[in-house]
Amino acid sequence: MPKEDAKLILIVDDEARMRRFMQMNLDLEGYRVIEASNGLEALDRVREDLPDLVILDVMMPELDGFETLRIIRETSNVPVIMLTVRDDESDKVKGLELGADDYVTKPFSPRELASRIKAVLRRTEADTPSDKSLLVIDDYLQIDFNRRQVFAGGKEVKLRPTEYRLLYHLVQNAGYTLTHEQILSKVWGYEYRDESQYVRLYITYLRQKIEPDPSHPRYILTERGVGYRFVDFKKQT
Repeated sequence: MPKEDAKLILIVDDEARMRRFMQMNLDLEGYRVIEASNGLEALDRVREDLPDLVILDVMMPELDGFETLRIIRETSNVPVIMLTVRDDESDKVKGLELGADDYVTKPFSPRELASRIKAVLRRTEADTPSDKSLLVIDDYLQIDFNRRQVFAGGKEVKLRPTEYRLLYHLVQNAGYTLTHEQILSKVWGYEYRDESQYVRLYITYLRQKIEPDPSHPRYILTERGVGYRFVDFKKQT
């Protein structure tokens, strides 16, 4: 049984047999696994579940792996391993240019896939500090992305899933201003880019839950006419 804090892997493949094969073997490796049977479902899963790594098949109906990857890269830096039945150099180049982290050609052994996953996760963790561990913003606010817990003023704050995703992406980009369009794409999905009222409403909800004084925010700062910025807490520590 995978541990609660085990890495979360999203498998995206339109073949149920292939998804079962990969899930069974990744379970044995100690990963938590979720699935998607097509590209659109994968985009929802990336946004909703915030996986640590995505295994993405190239050949899928409607939205293929390349287009799915292109959209994922507009909103997320999650590591992606592409799967293809063709050992085609041009496919590999295209995937890597779109932002894939690695490629595995079908058929593959469970050992090969596990090895690639470990290597990609190792590279990712070496490049960026973990953003899914306990973050002490200051004495008032602490966030544990591992357990999806937020503590404000010594009390646990219950966030709705959308509020949690919003906080996650703001903190992940602490010190940088995210435009309304970027926030909408990351939190709600690329098809919501014009719904700016969603951002204002949920920023208000989030401030009411985590700010000591929501009318004078300390953490979620407004960049007028542009978007919002989470305070660069790393410079303060």
